[in-house]
Amino acid sequence: MSVARRALMLTAGAVLLAACSPSPAPTAPAGAQPAGSITELDYYADEQGSAAWQKILDTCAGQTGIKIERQKVPTNQMLPKVLQGASSKTLPDLLFTDNPTLQQVAATGALTPLDGYGITTDGYYESIVKAGTYQDKVYGVAPGVNGLALIYNKDLLAAAGVQPPKTWDELKAAAAELTKDGKYGLAFSAIPSEEGTWQFLPFFWSNGAELSQLDSAQSVKALQFVTDLVNSGSASKSVVTWNQNDVADQFVAGNAAMMVNGSWNLARLDEQKSLHYGVVPIPVPQAGAKPVVALGGEVGAVPVTSGPTQQAAGKVLSCILSEPTMLEWSKAHAYIPSKTATAAKFGAEQPAMQAFVDEVGTARSRTAELGEKYPKVSQALADAVQAALTGKLPADQALKAAQQASGS
Repeated sequence: MSVARRALMLTAGAVLLAACSPSPAPTAPAGAQPAGSITELDYYADEQGSAAWQKILDTCAGQTGIKIERQKVPTNQMLPKVLQGASSKTLPDLLFTDNPTLQQVAATGALTPLDGYGITTDGYYESIVKAGTYQDKVYGVAPGVNGLALIYNKDLLAAAGVQPPKTWDELKAAAAELTKDGKYGLAFSAIPSEEGTWQFLPFFWSNGAELSQLDSAQSVKALQFVTDLVNSGSASKSVVTWNQNDVADQFVAGNAAMMVNGSWNLARLDEQKSLHYGVVPIPVPQAGAKPVVALGGEVGAVPVTSGPTQQAAGKVLSCILSEPTMLEWSKAHAYIPSKTATAAKFGAEQPAMQAFVDEVGTARSRTAELGEKYPKVSQALADAVQAALTGKLPADQALKAAQQASGS
């Protein structure tokens, strides 16, 4: 998430800006010479992610000869800061933001189309292109993406004689069999925010539900399935308060035999020498189907500044999107390269990442259907999941309320 893994804060200011009718974003002036330095903004604030990203920036600074002055903020401050910068025309020269926020920012008219810098989308996964597209123009491209998969404790499954599940029925049976001695079969996050929606979407989308109709029969069935896992005791009632880091904590501590979580946790799991884990795609409703997970990760965008700095930012972004740099970033941060051929090569070299690579082909951009309206719908869906899992409302009533609240 990329939450993938990031919590999307929807502020009143964000709603107002997203509702505005933007003027078309200008293209970079032809013939402008790149500036010698640029500013860059990201939210890689954790130690490992920050160090890995700094190395990428240093690589591209060396290759392009452009000095990069990096700025970073905590995840929950990113969207408000970007929207404020868009309003006051004080955005940095290069921006890396969570992909579901790209269309909301582009709607303000603060970003420039990337074709003005010679950046193409040839060879990229279609879902990644859609994530960076607003009104038929590409404003952002990701060097790598992330997603969710089912991570399981090999020792606990072997001791119980349980195979890694592939379908919902198998997941239900496995989670029940593995729930014993105060330990749960499955852990996941269901907090009432984008993080909770992100974790529910693989079940929602894989069952054929759509964000435009939150209360469809397919949606109700998906939410009922997840609710039954909690009500049966196969998953803890505390999932409504666990974020994805908390879920990983439970798994590492041996309190959960399986978890729904992201590739960014693999480095942490590798540090636990006594922990033997495996990774498989998210189980699907019917055998033979492909899981549909939400696309995570950050997109690079070039805001409206001036001709020289825009050209310089475009040059740096082109370096970041080059195959060697894309591979370097993916290996350092457990992301999947955004180009299909590069991802295939990466999966072959990184077996623990193969399940995540397999899922990207059918992954969906969260904003492809609804654009800048997505945050409101996402919050409504997160609230519905919370209401059902806490027993406040039956699944069908919770989703009916969500459909009314979302206005989709």
